[in-house]
Amino acid sequence: MRMWTRKNSLGGVKLRSEMDAHEATVLRSLVASVLGLLDERARSAPEDELAALTGMRTGHTTPPDEEVLARLLPDFHRPGADAPDDADGRAEAKADINGALRGLHEPEIIDAKMAAGSVILHTVPENGGKVLLTPEQADAWLSGLNDVRLALGTNLGIDADTPDELDPDDPRAPHLDIYHWLTWMQDSLVQVLAP
Repeated sequence: MRMWTRKNSLGGVKLRSEMDAHEATVLRSLVASVLGLLDERARSAPEDELAALTGMRTGHTTPPDEEVLARLLPDFHRPGADAPDDADGRAEAKADINGALRGLHEPEIIDAKMAAGSVILHTVPENGGKVLLTPEQADAWLSGLNDVRLALGTNLGIDADTPDELDPDDPRAPHLDIYHWLTWMQDSLVQVLAP
């Protein structure tokens, strides 16, 4: 992939890059995998009688069991390290608050993530080639790339102690290279979007 460039034209700002066929296939596959997880989560939301009466969509009230989805759809409130969880039933109250917030907002969060990923799928040529984005599409790319990085990083167990390179015999090594490529792509896009 080439570095992103910015071009001002009569039609407005355009952001350009180019991908080879292999890069396009890898990116499309990763994005499609994340969208599949999110779609499955949305489809498995329980039916809610109040939502049926009001037309208001609701989602799950419990966090996902699957680690990647839990990273993509974290709790709204996490207890601080210094706060005791069981004092005066605070842990239960926090779980209730998280459940209520999740039930109300998870559908729209999933919709936003699905929309961002769809922009990537619609703007990456299937067989590689030029990528041309508006600033709005670039914002969607940043969000979608972040979700893919979160998912891949969770699967690889990436944390602050993960080295930049792994032993070539480590089965995670090729995937870590892809993670770094996604990071570079996202950073390059941020740099060209900055005024």
